[in-house]
Amino acid sequence: MLIDAHAHVIPGEFPGPPRGCDPATWPVMEPADEGARVLASGQLRFPAKPAWFDAERRLAASAASGVDAEVVSPFPPLLNYRLPSGAGRDLARAVNEYIAGLCAAAPGRIYGLGTVPMQDPDLAAAELEDVAKAGLAGVEIASNIAGLSLADGRFLGFFAEAERLAMAIFVHAMPVPSDRLPGPATATFGVGVEGSLAAAAIVTGGVAEKYPGLRLAFSHAAGGFPLMLTRAQWFWGRTWNEEPPGERGPEAAPWAAAAGPAELARRFYYDSLVFDRRAIRYLIDMLGPDRLLVGSDFPAMPREEPAGRTLRSMGLPEAALNDITWNNCFRFLGAEPPK
Repeated sequence: MLIDAHAHVIPGEFPGPPRGCDPATWPVMEPADEGARVLASGQLRFPAKPAWFDAERRLAASAASGVDAEVVSPFPPLLNYRLPSGAGRDLARAVNEYIAGLCAAAPGRIYGLGTVPMQDPDLAAAELEDVAKAGLAGVEIASNIAGLSLADGRFLGFFAEAERLAMAIFVHAMPVPSDRLPGPATATFGVGVEGSLAAAAIVTGGVAEKYPGLRLAFSHAAGGFPLMLTRAQWFWGRTWNEEPPGERGPEAAPWAAAAGPAELARRFYYDSLVFDRRAIRYLIDMLGPDRLLVGSDFPAMPREEPAGRTLRSMGLPEAALNDITWNNCFRFLGAEPPK
């Protein structure tokens, strides 16, 4: 069995903008050639082929790639945290209703993650119960909230509620505008840096310690975070190779936490969409095969053909391969595997 834990959808249509919302900031699906549509929102013009919004086309494409089931989440630009909170809630509800409909139409083949208006953390927390009632396993959030760190204190109540409800949270890298990288590098290095910052914020900012039951997964293996984790571990324990920590003086802060950063990082999940078996081997070595998921970013990116080809070529023990290709995904979602 293989489950694609990182795939996206765009609803085929959206309701009209709520009262008081600038129509230019509200998403619209415009018709295009050959059954495709264009997602228009502000300056965004994104051509969406039918697999983005047509359930039958999506399922056929997944089956052709050898994908038994997929976890779908909103196309990241739909996480528009710059909308007013009320409009953000209305957009989230419309997207969640669409995703819940997909899950109901293809039980066991599509699992869904919704969205909440993180620009208003209290409202986002209050929406989580409705997300669960709709049959969704959790929510997708961006790696920053309109530029704010996920470790910012105003989001702690949201994480507390997600832990209480046992909701899965998929953290998707979302680069912020910057002149430090050339524009074309945003989709490569920019995404990697942003994923690293999100995971580092969760691990070093107290979120992981405060909410040990939180189920988080990071897109694209949290960028460069796993490689930097060894440096963080040294600053925490002052030893090489993750040996037991030695004596630490006051200079060890910010790593004065009882648990080391590597231990905290291994509480979470990471999709293994890193494009190279050498990188996957490092992730297995550093984080463990019980922490990795299969991801594709489909249909924003083409899947490897067949899906999981590189993983299956690596000679991994059967138990490790089964964990990565499907077991871990059900653990992350808190769902029972199908019989």
